[in-house]
Amino acid sequence: MSAPQAGPAHGDGDPVRTWRRLADTSVLLDGFHALKHALRFGAEIPVAVTVDREAALALADDLAQDVRESLTVLLAEVPEETYRTLVPRPHPTAVAALAVRPARATHLAALAHTPRTAPVVVLDNPRNLGNAGAVIRLAAGFGATGVVTTGTLDPWHPTVVRGGAGLHFATAVERLEVAGLPSGPLFALDPEGDDIRALKLPDDALLAFGSERSGLSAELRERADHLVSLPMRPQVSSYNLATSVAMTLYHWSMGAV
Repeated sequence: MSAPQAGPAHGDGDPVRTWRRLADTSVLLDGFHALKHALRFGAEIPVAVTVDREAALALADDLAQDVRESLTVLLAEVPEETYRTLVPRPHPTAVAALAVRPARATHLAALAHTPRTAPVVVLDNPRNLGNAGAVIRLAAGFGATGVVTTGTLDPWHPTVVRGGAGLHFATAVERLEVAGLPSGPLFALDPEGDDIRALKLPDDALLAFGSERSGLSAELRERADHLVSLPMRPQVSSYNLATSVAMTLYHWSMGAV
């Protein structure tokens, strides 16, 4: 894990001016927990603001003492009215920051590196930004190599980052074409597939999940080496996307056969 990288507390001397200069090209970290996680996993953060600096540091004392020193240097207090002009949706913790997005080349190298010790999660043409964020949070928690999306959804959209609680910086998150997916056996979740409980998922697997509405695309289904299904009671239509990913990663983590 990389050491936290906090930028100067006031950038060019004015945190609001720094924010507005960098906002269009940076990753928005919305809330204390997103900032906490980004710091833990080595994000470069040039500016962070809060409505109540004392309260934010007290939260760090309670929940994240490992990044308290970095936050002491980084956090700048701004009026609530100003804070509300900087973020699209104020967070209950009244904390926000901007981070530098990791280089795409770095992530592509991590995804392509072999041998892999943990799977890559593939979201095939996902539609729901919140679900995508929840999946990234899950993947980071399980130590997955990365999360790849296909289709038009931007996995670094602010709503996805908010749903991921800043854990985009704990794994490799990129958007790719199906033809450009990393190497490795591709296990695609499908109701007609083999029961996952009878399978062992290898560490170098690609674990692919179809969109919430239409399932797997024809292109990904053709690329799949194995179709697998999750246990489900008859007449239940489907699981939430993040739930399906959680069940699959848990099965992998247990090394079940």
